[in-house]
Amino acid sequence: MADHNFDIVILGGGSGGYAAALRSAQLGKSVALIEKDKLGGTCLHRGCIPTKALLHSAEVADVTREAANYGVNAQFQSIDMRVVNKYRDGIIDRLFKGLSGLVASKPITVVSGEGKLTAPKTVTVNGDNYTGTNVILATGSYSRSLPGLEIGGRVITSDQALGLDFVPNKVLVLGGGVIGVEFASIWKSFGSEVTIIEGLAHLVPNEDESLSKGLERAFRKRGIDFKLGVRFAGVEQHENGVVVSLEDGNKLEAELLLVAVGRGPNTAGLGYEDQGVAMDRGYVLTNERLQTNIPGVYAAGDIVPGLQLAHRGFQQGIFIAEEIAGLNPVAIDETGIPKVTYCEPEVASVGLSEAKARETYGADNVSVYEYNLAGNGKSQILGTAGFIKLVRRNNGPVIGVHMIGSRVGEQIGEGQLIVNWEAYPEDVATLVHAHPTMNEAIGEAHLALAGKPLHAHA
Repeated sequence: MADHNFDIVILGGGSGGYAAALRSAQLGKSVALIEKDKLGGTCLHRGCIPTKALLHSAEVADVTREAANYGVNAQFQSIDMRVVNKYRDGIIDRLFKGLSGLVASKPITVVSGEGKLTAPKTVTVNGDNYTGTNVILATGSYSRSLPGLEIGGRVITSDQALGLDFVPNKVLVLGGGVIGVEFASIWKSFGSEVTIIEGLAHLVPNEDESLSKGLERAFRKRGIDFKLGVRFAGVEQHENGVVVSLEDGNKLEAELLLVAVGRGPNTAGLGYEDQGVAMDRGYVLTNERLQTNIPGVYAAGDIVPGLQLAHRGFQQGIFIAEEIAGLNPVAIDETGIPKVTYCEPEVASVGLSEAKARETYGADNVSVYEYNLAGNGKSQILGTAGFIKLVRRNNGPVIGVHMIGSRVGEQIGEGQLIVNWEAYPEDVATLVHAHPTMNEAIGEAHLALAGKPLHAHA
């Protein structure tokens, strides 16, 4: 057994962990980065990147089917999952090599193996102790299931769904959140019959209700079925498929059941509680400076209560590195973090929903405006429908930007600046938005909210 001492020991090499390592090394700290699997974590290997690659293949399939509408004589024949997966894996491999090379070029000691907190500031890996002046816990999350619902066989999570080498004829998706609607979108584009089961009243229930309703309209049009406000009761597997029972007495049959009921914190058996780290239902509790109850021990990413987003973990990793280095960074405002769901159509938002804004500031102190993409030239060219919804405090700044439509995720960057810099509609209305772009729609929405609608009926 050997003892190693560092300024910073990081447990977990996902988005939060590797960002903390890179920024800490940049700030002159000695760093040990401990990862049991591969650098990049869930996001790179089993989450954001692979699913978005599949969604791009899905988009190509849809465009091919509709090619004749654009005067292109092309014929959709079939999906070759072997090639789809090869394309996806090629992207992951290139990004992984790039990240590994970047980390290797810095003064960062990467330790492969399963680490456990064995003292408040010591992580033990393969019998060796790594002690830090500071420790960052960044062990990420796993695909959760429901109590009594066992994963196996034809009952799968996103991990197994990404490994499929065939397109299922018929698939049930348990959960209408981000992961559920993204896979439903992929499979529908690939030719599957898809039904989503969501216990709450809407798809993507964490979004503004108008986005949820917009997505439901779009999915109906695409032929994606969904059952809302009905709970899952059980599942039986047989040789050729699954039979899912719902609490309302209905039964649904399919080849596969994807369980997409969210992600849980990856903290069990890692020694956190044994060392006195304050926890709640598996999550690590921190203050707004991301410090745990133990001085010098921080936590980042999906194990910290809040939005489970790779870019949140990434930013938190940078924040902690700067906090440890004494730079006193500005605390991350959780409401200012952008969210994107990459189904077709895409859903993107930042800031407060209309309901949350009215609850926070009073029903009469908030106004909203929806700009329909039908009035946007580039959206017509792309053949996408949708809208941009703005939420503002009366005589005050824009506090929420909510969008639905193809590729709107690419527009959330400006939305983030508007909300986080507390821009007034009048401020944005004076900015020139390039024509013809979908980005113009943001300008038009703010023109309307500033009282001078042009390409809009207001």
